[in-house]
Amino acid sequence: MTVNQTHANKEQAIKKAIAAVEWQDLRQLTRGQIAYNVILPYPFLLLSWWFASQSWYVLACGASYLFFAAAFRQAHDGYHHSLGTGKRTTTAILLLLSVLLMTSLHSIRATHMAHHRDPLGDSDIEGSLAKVSWWQALLSGITYRLDIYRQGLRLSSRRNQSLAWLEFGLIALVVLVALVLTVFTVAVPALTMLAQVLMYHILTMMLANASVGIIAVWGVHHDCDETIARTERNSVVNFLTFNLLYHVEHHLFPAVPSNHLPELAKRLDTAAPHLTKAHVLPSVANVIDFINHRWNKLKNKSQNNNNDSECPIRKRFA
Repeated sequence: MTVNQTHANKEQAIKKAIAAVEWQDLRQLTRGQIAYNVILPYPFLLLSWWFASQSWYVLACGASYLFFAAAFRQAHDGYHHSLGTGKRTTTAILLLLSVLLMTSLHSIRATHMAHHRDPLGDSDIEGSLAKVSWWQALLSGITYRLDIYRQGLRLSSRRNQSLAWLEFGLIALVVLVALVLTVFTVAVPALTMLAQVLMYHILTMMLANASVGIIAVWGVHHDCDETIARTERNSVVNFLTFNLLYHVEHHLFPAVPSNHLPELAKRLDTAAPHLTKAHVLPSVANVIDFINHRWNKLKNKSQNNNNDSECPIRKRFA
C-alpha cells in the first residue's frame, strides 16, 4: 500500500468517525462561559507580577506558566472565533495578548489555519516539528518560531499582515521601555521594581515561546499513525493545561470551544475510540515497560562486556 493510499484510508476513517459524533450543540456558550474565556489569563498574570516584585521567582514562574497556558488557550480559541466574542473584540484580545505573550499572534494565526487545512502535510510548517525527534524539537524552539513568523506573514492577507507588523512594533516598544527603565533605575530608584517585573516578564515569555514547539506541536502530534493528533485523559493534567491537550478532539471539531472539549472527548471515546488511543502522556504501564526495557538492555550490554574482557586463553579452552 502506497503512502497516498494510506493517507486516503486514514482520511476516510476520520470522516466516518466525525459523522458519527453529535457536536453542533457544543458550539454554544453561556454568558458566564464567555466571561470566563475573556478573563481567564489575567489573574495569573497579575499574580506573577506581584510574586516577581517580591523577588519570589519560583512562585512567579508557576504563575507565569498558568498565565501562558491560559493565554495560549484564549488565543487559540480566538483563532477559531470560538471565544464567544465578536470579531472586533477578538482582534483586540489577540493584539493585547501579542504584547503580553511577546509574540505576534496574527502571524501565528495564519500558519495555524494552514495547519488545520493540511495537518502534518508537506505545506504544514506548524506541524513540521512532529516529524523530528523530541530533542530536535526542543533545540529548534527559536528558529521554529522565526519560521512561523516568516510563513505567517507570507500567508496573511494585507489586513492580517498590518496587524502582525503592529504587534511586532508594540513588542519592540515594550522591550525598549524595559531597557530604558533598567538603565534609569540608577538615577530613579522608584523605577527599580517596575524594571524588575518587566524584565522578568519579558524573559519568561521568551523562554515559554521557545518551548512551545516541543509541548504544543511535537507533544500532541508525534507518531500519530491512526489519527492526526493525540489527546489526554488525566483530569489533573487537563485542568492544569486548560483543556489544551484535548488535541485530536480539537482537530476533528475545531469550531467547538475549549469549554466543551471534555464533553466532546466522552462522545468521541464512545463513537470512535480508535481515534483517542494515542495519549500525550504515557501511562504508568508504559513507563514501567520502558524502564524494564532499558534496564534489560543495559544488563545485557554489561554481561557482553564482561564476556569480552575474559582471558582469551581461558575462553579458548573453556
